[in-house]
Amino acid sequence: MLSLCSPDPSNPGWIMISFEPTEDQLALREMAHSFAENELRPVTEHHDTTGEFPHEVLRKAHSLGLMNLHIPERWGGLGLGVMDGCIIAEELAWGCSGIATAMEANGLALHPVIAGASDLLMEKYVAPMMERYSMAAYALTEPGAGSDVQALRTKAVKQGDRWILNGSKMWITNAGVADWYFVVAVTDSEKKARGGMTAFIVEREWKGVEVGKKEWNMGQRCSDTRGITFEDVEIPEENVVGEVGMGWLLAMKTFDKSRPPVAAGAVGVARAAMEHALRYGTERKTFGRPIATHQAVGFMLADMATKIEAARLLVWQAAAMADAGERNTMQASMAKAFAADAAMSVTTDAVQVFGGYGYSSEYPVEKLMRDAKIYQIYEGTSQVQRLIIGRELLSR
Repeated sequence: MLSLCSPDPSNPGWIMISFEPTEDQLALREMAHSFAENELRPVTEHHDTTGEFPHEVLRKAHSLGLMNLHIPERWGGLGLGVMDGCIIAEELAWGCSGIATAMEANGLALHPVIAGASDLLMEKYVAPMMERYSMAAYALTEPGAGSDVQALRTKAVKQGDRWILNGSKMWITNAGVADWYFVVAVTDSEKKARGGMTAFIVEREWKGVEVGKKEWNMGQRCSDTRGITFEDVEIPEENVVGEVGMGWLLAMKTFDKSRPPVAAGAVGVARAAMEHALRYGTERKTFGRPIATHQAVGFMLADMATKIEAARLLVWQAAAMADAGERNTMQASMAKAFAADAAMSVTTDAVQVFGGYGYSSEYPVEKLMRDAKIYQIYEGTSQVQRLIIGRELLSR
C-alpha cells in the first residue's frame, strides 16, 4: 500500500512512504485472486461469446463479500476503503474485466448515495444490498451529454410532494439488471450545474421507466449496457439524494473515489495480457531460441512491465489520498488516464507478440485488447482526464 503522510512537524519536508500491504489487504488480494482464477476465468469465454449477464458468478461474489465493498458498517457493510477496493478490482479484472465491471458498477451507484442519502434511503435501498444479492446503476450519461454535463436534458419538475421525471439516459452499465438507479436531472434550467441539478433514487419497476435493448459492445460484452427512458415518472420527495440542486456536485465527487478502482481494473487487464505474452514469448521459438530473448520482443515486454508498475503506483497514490481524506481529483484523473492508456498499449503489444495467433479468438489476448479499449472511454475519456489535470494544475 502507498501511504501518504503529512510532514512531521518536527522535521519539515519529511514524508513517510510505505508500500507494505496490511494483513487484511493481503487476505483480500488472495481471496479476490482465487475467485478470479477459479470462478471468473473458466467462464469468461462463455460470457464474452454470449453476452449473458453473469448472475451466478455475482451471487457467489456477493456471498463472499466481494461486492458492495464500501457500504458502512452501520448499514451492515464492511466499510472498506478506496485502497482496499483497488486491490480487489485489479485481481477481478485480471480474471475478467467484463464481469468485474458488472460488479464495480454497484460501487459507482453506491458512492454518491452513501455520501449524500438520508438514513431513510440508506435503510430502504442500501442496507438490503448486504442481505441479498441485488444490483444498482449510476445513470448520468445521456445521448447528447457524455463529458459535457452542462448539456444534460433529463428534467425533474416539482409537483406537490413529488417530482416528475422526463428524459433519457444512455450507456448505463447494469441498466437492465438494476433494482434502482442513481439519476441526476436538471431541476433549474437557469443554474444547470451551478445548483440546478438534483440527484434521485429511481426504481426500475416504477411506472414510466423503460429500459432499452442491450448494447452489443466491442468488449466487456457480459456487462449489461442499455439506454433508459423516463416518461412522467413520479419520484417521492424522500428519494432526493442530498440537497436539491446539488446533484451535479455529488455526482462529480463520486469520481474521486470511483476512478482509482476503475484504473486498477485497467492495470489488471494489462497484467493479464503481459503474463500471457511473457509465457508465449518463452515458449515460442524462432531462429533456435525463445522469441522473448530477441531484443525486439524483449523490449516490448520490458515496456509492458514498466507501464503496469507505473500505473499501479498512480492508482495507489490516488486511493491513499482518498482514504486519508485528501482532495485527489488530479491524482484520480492521472491514474485513470495513464492506466487506461497503458492497458490499451500493453494489450495491443501482447497481440503483436503472439503474431497471427494473437489475432485469433482462440487465444486470450485479442479479448483483452477489446476489453481494454473501454477504459479510455467510460468514467470520463482519457482526453477529459487530461482536461481535468490541466485545470487542476492551472488552479494552483
